Amino acid sequence: MSTVTITHRGEERVRGGHPWVYRTDVASVEASGGDVVLVRGSRGRAIGYALYSDRSEIAIRMLSGADVAPGRDFWRQRIEAAIRYRDALGIDATAYRLVHGEADGLPSLIVDRYAEYLVVQTLSQAMDRRLAEITGLLAELTTPAGILARNDPRVRLLEGLEQRVDALHGTVPERVMVREGRVTYEVDPWRGQKTGLFLDQRENREAATRYARGRLFDGFSYNGGFALALAPRCDSVLAVDISEDAVARIRANAARNALTNVEARTMNVFDELRELERTRARFDTIVLDPPAFAKNKASVRKALSGYKEINLRALKLLEPGGFLITCSCSYNVGEAAFVDVVSSAASDAHATVTMVEKRTQGRDHPILINVPETYYLKCLVLRKLD
Repeated sequence: MSTVTITHRGEERVRGGHPWVYRTDVASVEASGGDVVLVRGSRGRAIGYALYSDRSEIAIRMLSGADVAPGRDFWRQRIEAAIRYRDALGIDATAYRLVHGEADGLPSLIVDRYAEYLVVQTLSQAMDRRLAEITGLLAELTTPAGILARNDPRVRLLEGLEQRVDALHGTVPERVMVREGRVTYEVDPWRGQKTGLFLDQRENREAATRYARGRLFDGFSYNGGFALALAPRCDSVLAVDISEDAVARIRANAARNALTNVEARTMNVFDELRELERTRARFDTIVLDPPAFAKNKASVRKALSGYKEINLRALKLLEPGGFLITCSCSYNVGEAAFVDVVSSAASDAHATVTMVEKRTQGRDHPILINVPETYYLKCLVLRKLD
Protein backbone atom coordinates (compact mmCIF):
# COMPACT_ATOMS: atom_id res chain seq x y z
CA MET A 1 0.00 0.00 0.00
CA SER A 2 1.25 3.48 -0.92
CA THR A 3 1.72 5.70 2.13
CA VAL A 4 1.93 9.40 2.93
CA THR A 5 3.07 10.74 6.30
CA ILE A 6 1.70 14.10 7.39
CA THR A 7 2.83 16.62 10.00
CA HIS A 8 1.29 17.07 13.42
CA ARG A 9 -0.55 20.13 12.11
CA GLY A 10 -1.98 18.13 9.23
CA GLU A 11 -2.99 15.36 11.62
CA GLU A 12 -4.80 17.82 13.86
CA ARG A 13 -6.66 19.18 10.83
CA VAL A 14 -7.88 15.69 9.89
CA ARG A 15 -8.87 14.86 13.46
CA GLY A 16 -10.83 18.12 13.53
CA GLY A 17 -13.00 16.80 10.72
CA HIS A 18 -11.48 18.45 7.65
CA PRO A 19 -10.68 15.98 4.84
CA TRP A 20 -8.02 18.10 3.13
CA VAL A 21 -4.33 18.19 3.94
CA TYR A 22 -2.25 20.74 2.06
CA ARG A 23 1.15 20.07 0.51
CA THR A 24 2.90 22.09 3.22
CA ASP A 25 1.74 19.51 5.79
CA VAL A 26 3.03 16.47 3.92
CA ALA A 27 6.17 15.16 5.65
CA SER A 28 7.07 12.23 3.40
CA VAL A 29 5.64 10.35 0.41
CA GLU A 30 5.93 6.78 -0.78
CA ALA A 31 3.28 7.03 -3.49
CA SER A 32 2.54 8.23 -6.99
CA GLY A 33 0.05 10.88 -7.99
CA GLY A 34 -3.42 9.39 -8.22
CA ASP A 35 -2.86 6.63 -5.68
CA VAL A 36 -5.18 5.74 -2.85
CA VAL A 37 -2.80 5.99 0.10
CA LEU A 38 -2.61 5.04 3.74
CA VAL A 39 -2.09 8.26 5.68
CA ARG A 40 0.14 8.14 8.75
CA GLY A 41 0.58 10.74 11.44
CA SER A 42 3.84 12.29 12.62
CA ARG A 43 4.43 9.35 15.00
CA GLY A 44 3.70 6.73 12.36
CA ARG A 45 0.20 5.88 13.50
CA ALA A 46 -2.27 5.01 10.70
CA ILE A 47 -4.96 7.71 10.41
CA GLY A 48 -6.94 6.56 7.40
CA TYR A 49 -7.08 6.21 3.64
CA ALA A 50 -7.06 9.09 1.18
CA LEU A 51 -6.72 10.23 -2.41
CA TYR A 52 -3.22 11.56 -3.13
CA SER A 53 -2.20 14.23 -5.65
CA ASP A 54 1.41 15.08 -6.48
CA ARG A 55 0.40 18.29 -8.29
CA SER A 56 -2.37 20.05 -6.37
CA GLU A 57 -1.87 22.15 -3.25
CA ILE A 58 -4.54 19.86 -1.78
CA ALA A 59 -2.28 16.82 -1.56
CA ILE A 60 -4.54 14.63 0.57
CA ARG A 61 -8.33 14.15 0.40
CA MET A 62 -9.39 11.78 3.18
CA LEU A 63 -11.72 8.92 2.29
CA SER A 64 -12.09 6.71 5.35
CA GLY A 65 -10.64 5.63 8.65
CA ALA A 66 -7.74 3.21 8.94
CA ASP A 67 -10.15 0.29 9.42
CA VAL A 68 -11.83 0.70 5.99
CA ALA A 69 -9.61 0.04 2.98
CA PRO A 70 -11.30 1.45 -0.17
CA GLY A 71 -12.16 -1.20 -2.75
CA ARG A 72 -15.01 -1.77 -5.17
CA ASP A 73 -17.49 -2.43 -2.36
CA PHE A 74 -16.43 0.82 -0.70
CA TRP A 75 -17.11 2.89 -3.82
CA ARG A 76 -20.40 1.11 -4.40
CA GLN A 77 -21.63 1.69 -0.84
CA ARG A 78 -20.73 5.39 -0.94
CA ILE A 79 -22.54 5.93 -4.24
CA GLU A 80 -25.56 3.93 -3.06
CA ALA A 81 -25.73 6.07 0.10
CA ALA A 82 -25.67 9.27 -1.97
CA ILE A 83 -28.48 7.98 -4.20
CA ARG A 84 -30.59 6.93 -1.19
CA TYR A 85 -30.21 10.37 0.33
CA ARG A 86 -31.47 12.11 -2.83
CA ASP A 87 -34.37 9.67 -3.08
CA ALA A 88 -35.35 10.56 0.50
CA LEU A 89 -35.47 14.29 -0.30
CA GLY A 90 -38.52 13.95 -2.54
CA ILE A 91 -37.10 16.40 -5.06
CA ASP A 92 -39.78 17.81 -7.37
CA ALA A 93 -37.46 17.90 -10.39
CA THR A 94 -35.81 15.65 -12.94
CA ALA A 95 -32.50 17.55 -12.67
CA TYR A 96 -30.52 17.50 -9.43
CA ARG A 97 -27.14 16.65 -7.90
CA LEU A 98 -26.66 12.96 -7.21
CA VAL A 99 -23.14 13.04 -5.72
CA HIS A 100 -21.65 16.15 -4.09
CA GLY A 101 -17.99 15.35 -3.54
CA GLU A 102 -16.67 15.55 0.00
CA ALA A 103 -20.16 15.94 1.48
CA ASP A 104 -21.00 12.44 0.21
CA GLY A 105 -17.66 10.93 1.27
CA LEU A 106 -16.53 10.92 -2.38
CA PRO A 107 -13.99 13.75 -2.59
CA SER A 108 -13.64 15.51 -5.95
CA LEU A 109 -16.49 13.51 -7.55
CA ILE A 110 -19.54 15.33 -8.90
CA VAL A 111 -22.50 13.53 -10.46
CA ASP A 112 -25.58 15.40 -11.73
CA ARG A 113 -28.75 13.81 -13.06
CA TYR A 114 -30.57 15.27 -16.06
CA ALA A 115 -33.65 13.10 -16.67
CA GLU A 116 -32.33 9.79 -18.03
CA TYR A 117 -28.73 11.00 -18.25
CA LEU A 118 -25.86 11.50 -15.82
CA VAL A 119 -23.06 14.07 -16.06
CA VAL A 120 -19.88 13.24 -14.14
CA GLN A 121 -16.85 15.30 -13.10
CA THR A 122 -13.67 13.82 -11.60
CA LEU A 123 -11.66 16.75 -10.26
CA SER A 124 -8.55 15.11 -8.78
CA GLN A 125 -5.87 12.76 -10.07
CA ALA A 126 -7.01 9.81 -7.98
CA MET A 127 -10.72 10.16 -8.72
CA ASP A 128 -9.97 10.61 -12.40
CA ARG A 129 -7.99 7.36 -12.38
CA ARG A 130 -11.14 5.61 -11.10
CA LEU A 131 -13.46 7.14 -13.66
CA ALA A 132 -14.07 3.85 -15.48
CA GLU A 133 -14.92 2.07 -12.22
CA ILE A 134 -17.18 4.91 -11.07
CA THR A 135 -18.93 4.92 -14.46
CA GLY A 136 -19.57 1.19 -14.24
CA LEU A 137 -21.06 1.49 -10.78
CA LEU A 138 -23.28 4.43 -11.79
CA ALA A 139 -24.51 2.50 -14.83
CA GLU A 140 -25.27 -0.51 -12.62
CA LEU A 141 -27.01 1.44 -9.86
CA THR A 142 -29.01 3.99 -11.88
CA THR A 143 -29.40 2.38 -15.35
CA PRO A 144 -29.09 5.72 -17.20
CA ALA A 145 -29.52 6.09 -20.95
CA GLY A 146 -26.11 7.72 -21.06
CA ILE A 147 -23.26 9.06 -18.94
CA LEU A 148 -21.21 12.10 -19.97
CA ALA A 149 -17.88 13.20 -18.45
CA ARG A 150 -17.80 17.01 -18.27
CA ASN A 151 -14.16 17.11 -17.29
CA ASP A 152 -13.55 20.61 -18.63
CA PRO A 153 -13.36 22.72 -15.39
CA ARG A 154 -10.12 24.70 -15.11
CA VAL A 155 -9.52 23.27 -11.64
CA ARG A 156 -8.39 20.04 -13.32
CA LEU A 157 -5.34 21.90 -14.63
CA LEU A 158 -4.16 22.27 -11.02
CA GLU A 159 -4.10 18.47 -10.86
CA GLY A 160 -2.14 18.16 -14.10
CA LEU A 161 -5.24 16.75 -15.82
CA GLU A 162 -6.44 17.68 -19.28
CA GLN A 163 -9.78 19.36 -19.94
CA ARG A 164 -12.06 17.15 -22.00
CA VAL A 165 -15.69 16.12 -22.55
CA ASP A 166 -16.46 12.48 -23.34
CA ALA A 167 -19.47 10.18 -23.58
CA LEU A 168 -18.65 7.27 -21.28
CA HIS A 169 -21.75 5.08 -21.44
CA GLY A 170 -24.68 4.86 -23.83
CA THR A 171 -25.42 8.00 -25.82
CA VAL A 172 -25.97 11.55 -24.56
CA PRO A 173 -27.82 13.99 -26.84
CA GLU A 174 -26.85 17.62 -27.26
CA ARG A 175 -30.19 18.70 -25.77
CA VAL A 176 -32.04 17.14 -22.82
CA MET A 177 -35.48 18.18 -21.56
CA VAL A 178 -35.77 18.43 -17.78
CA ARG A 179 -38.38 19.68 -15.34
CA GLU A 180 -37.93 21.76 -12.21
CA GLY A 181 -41.25 22.10 -10.43
CA ARG A 182 -43.66 23.37 -13.09
CA VAL A 183 -40.92 24.73 -15.35
CA THR A 184 -39.47 22.76 -18.26
CA TYR A 185 -35.96 23.51 -19.52
CA GLU A 186 -33.86 22.45 -22.46
CA VAL A 187 -30.37 21.64 -21.17
CA ASP A 188 -27.09 21.45 -23.09
CA PRO A 189 -25.07 18.90 -21.05
CA TRP A 190 -22.10 19.09 -23.44
CA ARG A 191 -21.47 22.83 -23.35
CA GLY A 192 -23.76 24.45 -20.76
CA GLN A 193 -22.46 26.20 -17.64
CA LYS A 194 -21.29 23.82 -14.89
CA THR A 195 -22.79 20.51 -16.01
CA GLY A 196 -25.69 22.10 -17.87
CA LEU A 197 -27.72 24.02 -15.26
CA PHE A 198 -27.13 25.77 -11.92
CA LEU A 199 -28.84 23.10 -9.83
CA ASP A 200 -27.96 24.55 -6.42
CA GLN A 201 -30.59 27.34 -6.60
CA ARG A 202 -33.62 25.09 -7.13
CA GLU A 203 -34.93 25.34 -3.56
CA ASN A 204 -34.23 29.07 -3.40
CA ARG A 205 -36.37 29.52 -6.51
CA GLU A 206 -39.11 27.55 -4.79
CA ALA A 207 -38.82 29.78 -1.71
CA ALA A 208 -38.88 32.94 -3.80
CA THR A 209 -42.30 32.05 -5.22
CA ARG A 210 -43.73 32.78 -1.76
CA TYR A 211 -42.80 36.46 -2.11
CA ALA A 212 -42.79 37.28 -5.83
CA ARG A 213 -45.46 39.66 -7.11
CA GLY A 214 -46.00 42.68 -9.34
CA ARG A 215 -43.14 43.72 -11.59
CA LEU A 216 -40.03 41.49 -11.40
CA PHE A 217 -36.41 42.26 -12.32
CA ASP A 218 -34.14 39.20 -12.60
CA GLY A 219 -30.47 40.16 -12.91
CA PHE A 220 -27.77 37.73 -14.12
CA SER A 221 -30.59 35.48 -15.26
CA TYR A 222 -28.51 32.91 -17.22
CA ASN A 223 -31.21 30.54 -18.57
CA GLY A 224 -34.01 32.27 -16.67
CA GLY A 225 -34.20 30.01 -13.62
CA PHE A 226 -35.68 32.59 -11.24
CA ALA A 227 -37.53 34.50 -13.98
CA LEU A 228 -39.41 31.43 -15.21
CA ALA A 229 -40.18 30.10 -11.73
CA LEU A 230 -41.56 33.44 -10.54
CA ALA A 231 -43.31 34.60 -13.73
CA PRO A 232 -46.69 32.97 -12.88
CA ARG A 233 -46.73 35.07 -9.67
CA CYS A 234 -45.84 38.36 -11.36
CA ASP A 235 -47.47 40.82 -13.73
CA SER A 236 -44.33 41.29 -15.79
CA VAL A 237 -40.74 39.99 -15.78
CA LEU A 238 -37.56 41.63 -17.06
CA ALA A 239 -34.70 39.08 -17.24
CA VAL A 240 -31.24 40.50 -17.98
CA ASP A 241 -28.00 38.72 -18.82
CA ILE A 242 -24.84 39.82 -20.63
CA SER A 243 -24.77 36.65 -22.76
CA GLU A 244 -26.75 36.67 -26.01
CA ASP A 245 -26.87 32.86 -25.93
CA ALA A 246 -28.31 32.93 -22.41
CA VAL A 247 -30.96 35.47 -23.41
CA ALA A 248 -31.92 33.32 -26.40
CA ARG A 249 -32.39 30.38 -24.00
CA ILE A 250 -34.54 32.49 -21.69
CA ARG A 251 -36.81 33.42 -24.57
CA ALA A 252 -37.01 29.82 -25.79
CA ASN A 253 -37.71 28.51 -22.30
CA ALA A 254 -40.37 31.17 -21.71
CA ALA A 255 -42.11 30.18 -24.96
CA ARG A 256 -41.79 26.49 -24.08
CA ASN A 257 -43.60 27.15 -20.79
CA ALA A 258 -46.21 29.48 -22.33
CA LEU A 259 -45.00 32.41 -20.22
CA THR A 260 -45.98 35.50 -22.20
CA ASN A 261 -45.06 38.06 -19.53
CA VAL A 262 -41.27 37.50 -19.72
CA GLU A 263 -39.01 39.98 -21.51
CA ALA A 264 -35.34 38.94 -21.90
CA ARG A 265 -32.71 41.60 -22.55
CA THR A 266 -28.99 41.31 -23.40
CA MET A 267 -27.22 43.84 -21.21
CA ASN A 268 -24.50 44.23 -18.64
CA VAL A 269 -26.51 44.08 -15.40
CA PHE A 270 -24.49 46.88 -13.77
CA ASP A 271 -25.23 49.15 -16.73
CA GLU A 272 -28.89 48.13 -16.83
CA LEU A 273 -29.37 48.87 -13.12
CA ARG A 274 -27.86 52.34 -13.60
CA GLU A 275 -30.14 53.01 -16.57
CA LEU A 276 -33.22 51.80 -14.72
CA GLU A 277 -32.33 54.04 -11.81
CA ARG A 278 -31.87 57.01 -14.17
CA THR A 279 -35.32 56.46 -15.69
CA ARG A 280 -36.88 56.02 -12.22
CA ALA A 281 -38.09 52.50 -12.94
CA ARG A 282 -39.63 50.62 -10.03
CA PHE A 283 -40.06 46.92 -9.26
CA ASP A 284 -41.99 44.95 -6.66
CA THR A 285 -39.59 41.98 -6.74
CA ILE A 286 -35.88 41.91 -7.60
CA VAL A 287 -33.57 38.90 -7.90
CA LEU A 288 -29.78 39.24 -8.03
CA ASP A 289 -27.93 35.98 -8.69
CA PRO A 290 -24.51 36.99 -10.05
CA PRO A 291 -21.62 34.65 -10.88
CA ALA A 292 -18.85 34.35 -8.30
CA PHE A 293 -17.30 37.82 -8.01
CA ALA A 294 -14.47 36.52 -5.78
CA LYS A 295 -12.63 33.62 -7.42
CA ASN A 296 -9.84 33.91 -4.84
CA LYS A 297 -8.92 35.84 -1.70
CA ALA A 298 -7.11 38.52 -3.70
CA SER A 299 -10.35 39.51 -5.43
CA VAL A 300 -12.50 39.84 -2.28
CA ARG A 301 -12.27 43.62 -1.99
CA LYS A 302 -13.34 44.13 -5.60
CA ALA A 303 -16.10 41.55 -5.15
CA LEU A 304 -17.49 43.34 -2.11
CA SER A 305 -17.55 46.57 -4.10
CA GLY A 306 -19.53 44.79 -6.84
CA TYR A 307 -22.02 43.31 -4.38
CA LYS A 308 -22.41 46.72 -2.75
CA GLU A 309 -23.20 48.44 -6.05
CA ILE A 310 -25.78 46.01 -7.38
CA ASN A 311 -27.61 45.75 -4.05
CA LEU A 312 -27.57 49.52 -3.52
CA ARG A 313 -29.10 50.14 -6.94
CA ALA A 314 -31.60 47.30 -6.52
CA LEU A 315 -32.84 48.69 -3.23
CA LYS A 316 -33.32 52.11 -4.85
CA LEU A 317 -35.41 50.47 -7.59
CA LEU A 318 -37.47 48.40 -5.15
CA GLU A 319 -40.92 49.61 -4.15
CA PRO A 320 -41.72 49.86 -0.41
CA GLY A 321 -43.09 46.50 0.66
CA GLY A 322 -41.18 44.78 -2.16
CA PHE A 323 -38.79 41.85 -1.87
CA LEU A 324 -35.13 41.54 -2.85
CA ILE A 325 -33.72 38.02 -3.26
CA THR A 326 -29.96 38.54 -3.37
CA CYS A 327 -27.30 35.86 -3.69
CA SER A 328 -23.56 35.26 -3.57
CA CYS A 329 -21.88 32.05 -4.70
CA SER A 330 -18.38 33.32 -3.80
CA TYR A 331 -16.95 31.02 -1.12
CA ASN A 332 -14.29 33.65 -0.35
CA VAL A 333 -17.04 36.10 0.65
CA GLY A 334 -18.46 34.54 3.81
CA GLU A 335 -21.99 34.89 5.08
CA ALA A 336 -21.14 37.60 7.62
CA ALA A 337 -19.29 39.67 5.01
CA PHE A 338 -22.14 39.32 2.53
CA VAL A 339 -24.75 40.38 5.09
CA ASP A 340 -22.55 43.32 6.08
CA VAL A 341 -22.18 44.56 2.50
CA VAL A 342 -25.93 44.28 1.83
CA SER A 343 -26.59 46.10 5.11
CA SER A 344 -24.22 48.87 4.01
CA ALA A 345 -26.04 49.07 0.67
CA ALA A 346 -29.37 49.43 2.48
CA SER A 347 -27.96 52.23 4.63
CA ASP A 348 -26.64 54.11 1.61
CA ALA A 349 -29.97 53.62 -0.17
CA HIS A 350 -31.74 55.11 2.89
CA ALA A 351 -33.90 51.98 2.97
CA THR A 352 -35.24 50.19 6.03
CA VAL A 353 -34.86 46.50 5.28
CA THR A 354 -35.85 43.36 7.17
CA MET A 355 -34.37 39.88 6.76
CA VAL A 356 -37.20 37.49 5.89
CA GLU A 357 -35.12 34.39 5.16
CA LYS A 358 -31.46 33.42 5.16
CA ARG A 359 -30.87 30.50 2.80
CA THR A 360 -28.07 28.45 1.25
CA GLN A 361 -27.55 25.87 -1.49
CA GLY A 362 -30.12 23.12 -2.04
CA ARG A 363 -30.21 20.00 0.13
CA ASP A 364 -28.82 17.90 -2.70
CA HIS A 365 -25.65 20.05 -2.31
CA PRO A 366 -25.04 19.33 1.41
CA ILE A 367 -22.59 21.28 3.57
CA LEU A 368 -20.02 19.54 5.76
CA ILE A 369 -20.20 21.32 9.10
CA ASN A 370 -16.41 21.17 9.66
CA VAL A 371 -15.52 22.15 6.09
CA PRO A 372 -16.31 25.82 5.42
CA GLU A 373 -15.33 25.42 1.76
CA THR A 374 -18.51 23.39 1.21
CA TYR A 375 -20.69 26.36 2.30
CA TYR A 376 -20.48 28.67 -0.68
CA LEU A 377 -24.00 29.82 -1.67
CA LYS A 378 -25.65 32.56 0.35
CA CYS A 379 -29.20 33.68 -0.44
CA LEU A 380 -30.96 36.46 1.47
CA VAL A 381 -34.66 37.23 1.14
CA LEU A 382 -35.14 40.85 2.17
CA ARG A 383 -38.20 43.11 2.45
CA LYS A 384 -37.97 46.85 2.01
CA LEU A 385 -40.18 48.67 4.48
CA ASP A 386 -39.66 52.20 3.16
